[in-house]
Amino acid sequence: MLSICQVGRRFPNGTEALRDATLRLNKADFIALLGPSGCGKSTLLRLIAGLDQPDGGHLAWDDRAPMAGDIGFVFQDATLLPWATAEDNVFLPLRLRGQSRGEAMPLVHQALARVGLQGFERSHPRQLSGGMRMRVSIARALVTRPRLLLMDEPFAALDEFTRNRLQEDLRLLWRSAGCTVVFVTHSIYEAAFLARRIVLMTPRPGRIEREIDSTLEDGPQRRLSAEYAALVADISRTMAEALR
Repeated sequence: MLSICQVGRRFPNGTEALRDATLRLNKADFIALLGPSGCGKSTLLRLIAGLDQPDGGHLAWDDRAPMAGDIGFVFQDATLLPWATAEDNVFLPLRLRGQSRGEAMPLVHQALARVGLQGFERSHPRQLSGGMRMRVSIARALVTRPRLLLMDEPFAALDEFTRNRLQEDLRLLWRSAGCTVVFVTHSIYEAAFLARRIVLMTPRPGRIEREIDSTLEDGPQRRLSAEYAALVADISRTMAEALR
């Protein structure tokens, strides 16, 4: 889908966030960008989204450049309009594309149903838990049926029980949607559970240190399997070496 070739990014204050980052995104892949805080994970995500431009290197789309709605973005904070209902928050990207409310509502309700929020369409953010607000944010990103879903530590502020449940739901959504997911995290356990490919990044300036492929089987015991524990240990060893 996308080739990222020796990309660098230095900010006006002199901070070098990325140096010679090279990565390939494949269709229907699930990639976790894993590394310590400040290693350029979020910067790389913004470059992929087109919200920022590199100082060196380039990003090349294999078939065509993304069009409106091709990229969905979920931030660490749910970033919902507090005065709008869940329904209206999810409707927003379609409204900005010029779709009428009547035309969009079936897609909006379908997106909310996919994240388990049937019956909460008319609820306002203040009436929803943190996990439910994040579900609304994910539904808003999915409503345009994007080819690429970018997620910047979306579960970092949630309690462990809610976080685990949303991780499981996200894998189901990814498998049903068929889109490519790039998920930023600094949690080894989260990266190991979610991703097909774990991309390890060095401390600033961020570089791609290593990629680890996951062969974990799906299922209710995924998090409890010996293979999961072994993958976590492998990632932990590699990260420790990279941080020396």
